[in-house]
Order: sequence, then C-alpha cells, then structure tokens
Amino acid sequence: MEWTGAKYSDSPTVEVAIHIAASAERVWQLVADIEVLASLSDELQSVQWLDGVSAPRLGARFIGRSSHPSLGEWTTTSFVVDFDPPRVFAWAVEDPDVPSATWRFSLLQDGGGVELTQWAQLGPGRSGLNLAIDQMPEKEEKIVFVRLREFERAMERNLAQIKLIAEAE
Repeated sequence: MEWTGAKYSDSPTVEVAIHIAASAERVWQLVADIEVLASLSDELQSVQWLDGVSAPRLGARFIGRSSHPSLGEWTTTSFVVDFDPPRVFAWAVEDPDVPSATWRFSLLQDGGGVELTQWAQLGPGRSGLNLAIDQMPEKEEKIVFVRLREFERAMERNLAQIKLIAEAE
C-alpha cells in the first residue's frame, strides 16, 4: 500500500486480503463475532453490544474499549452500517454519517474456500489522531502514514489468525 502524502482529510484507506480454505459460513461466524475480533486485536481491548442486542444486525451499536501506547485509552460507540451475511459486515465509529473510522470485512466464496478482505478508512470525522495532527500539522502526512501502517499490520495479523482458526476446524 502507498499512503505517502495522504492527509486525514483525504479519508485514506487500507485493505488486506487472505485466502482461507474453509466455508464462508465458518469464516462468517468468526468475523461477525465482535468478541472474537477483540480477542485478536492488540489495540481493541473489549466490546459490548448495546440496546439489548447480542449479535450484529444493521443499525446495531456496540461499545469498543481500546488502548494504544501513543494514544492512551479510549472508548467509542460503533454502528453497524452494512450487514449482509455471509458477505459483508461493516461498522462506522462514533457518527455513522461522518465516522472517525469505518471498518469492513468482505467475504467472497471461490471454489477452494473464501477470499477474506478487511478494509478500514480514516475519517472523515475527527478522531484521536486529529489531536496529534493539530499539535504537529507539519507532520500530518507522517502521522497518517504511521497510523495506516499500524492498521495494515494489525489487519494482516487479524486475517492470519482468522485463517488459522477457520482452517483448524
């Protein structure tokens, strides 16, 4: 991926994909379970559905508690903005109309399993990253680049772990 020169206002994205030799239903069970996703993440510490919901559905909300060595600890509310089992699960962080980030898993069945893609977009709404950018506007492109690289590495680990779990059963 190449993000050189990307600014936060560009709403830059990152995407990674992996082939998994398992059924779409098995892979879907993993990616549609936000507790599994939190267990795979170094940054996302815990999640909890809101409003009496116990599984994803369009419009459902969940709280996420995160921690990062440079950014500290924070809590966000996410909204399920795309839910099409077993193909797409996406959520927007904070404001679904102007999210601070959007995350999406997409599954595409092929003859030998599933192509699983994880995608993320920064912005267009403000996030904790904007605090660093506000303090060092001359370093915005580097700040965005570093954060997207962190996302990319974390997403690669997520997908690799999902592959191991899905193919082991």
